[in-house]
Amino acid sequence: MRIAIVLNTSWNIYNFRKGLVEALLNEGHEVITIAPHDTYSDQLAQLGCEHHNVRMDSRGVNPIKDFLLIAELFLKYKRTRPDVILHYTIKPNIYGTIAASLLKIPVINNVCGLGTVFLDKNFASYIAIKLYRFAFQFPRKIFFQNNDDLTLFRRKKIIDKGVCEILPGSGIDLERFLPVKKNGKDKFTFLLISRLIYDKGIVEYIEAIRQLKENGVDARFQILGAIDERHRRGIPKGIIDQWINDGMIEYLGTTKDVRGAISDSDCVVLPSYREGTPKTLLEAASMGKPLIATDVPGCNNIVTDNYNGYLCKLKDSNDLALQMNKILNLDKNKLSLLGENSRKKVEEKFDEKFVIHAYLNSINKLK
Repeated sequence: MRIAIVLNTSWNIYNFRKGLVEALLNEGHEVITIAPHDTYSDQLAQLGCEHHNVRMDSRGVNPIKDFLLIAELFLKYKRTRPDVILHYTIKPNIYGTIAASLLKIPVINNVCGLGTVFLDKNFASYIAIKLYRFAFQFPRKIFFQNNDDLTLFRRKKIIDKGVCEILPGSGIDLERFLPVKKNGKDKFTFLLISRLIYDKGIVEYIEAIRQLKENGVDARFQILGAIDERHRRGIPKGIIDQWINDGMIEYLGTTKDVRGAISDSDCVVLPSYREGTPKTLLEAASMGKPLIATDVPGCNNIVTDNYNGYLCKLKDSNDLALQMNKILNLDKNKLSLLGENSRKKVEEKFDEKFVIHAYLNSINKLK
């Protein structure tokens, strides 16, 4: 079969769906990747994919741009003639599905998370729900990454529950992300891995750090991830520079391989407002790290309080500081146990092989 994978970045396909791509190729399928061009587009081609570039602005709603995206995807699908299309992220899920329906091409969608548009009740979220409700008449299968998102879509009458299934996020390659012991006897190090947008709880992390420092805590506090000022919820670079200059954080920039930063940390933190199933927490858990995250959908799928880390309250820097201080004061045996439990949990529930099997099974049913 000719199988298309459509996403908002080539980087996302390569870093989060590479295992699925390789499995499809090994099964003898032809894989077409459709995404905006970036440095990973050529690497997809080197894997054996037939790559096609598309213009796609993942930030916000623009009726003209979105109509043009439907037209562009329609033409891409008509030209490449896939037998089935796998969509991820909000715009491919909505506009790609509409384009595919016009050509009667079956689609399998993945709701990777609700995005910032669902965090507030406003005109943008109203439009998004209407668009989802229309587009999601057509998929043969819709995968969700947690029960909370599935329940929300059912409550808002967006979906037919008969085509839905829960997946453990995008899964994790357990052989690539192996447990490691931190090198040396450096200070206790907290690490947050995320794009620098407000909805990831970056400001709460900074405020928690401020509290800890004021109380005499001597630790390292790091952030790894891209500055994204173009995002409507992006944190301005000037504010980030001020945090760095004030000595609040060590900003690590971006990297093609997060394993080095994770291995050098003692605890990975993600005080996000809502997630699908956050890959960064899966990566850290797979490498045997204790975790701190908000008690919200997506995050609390991975973090079980007092088992492999601690959960903090949403948008509460005081509680986040409390949990960070708690983990700082654990003895080595308890800290090691949390890390061991992180690895155990991803082995039992989040192995990438579970995700690949579900996709192969759904695709085979379309033959």
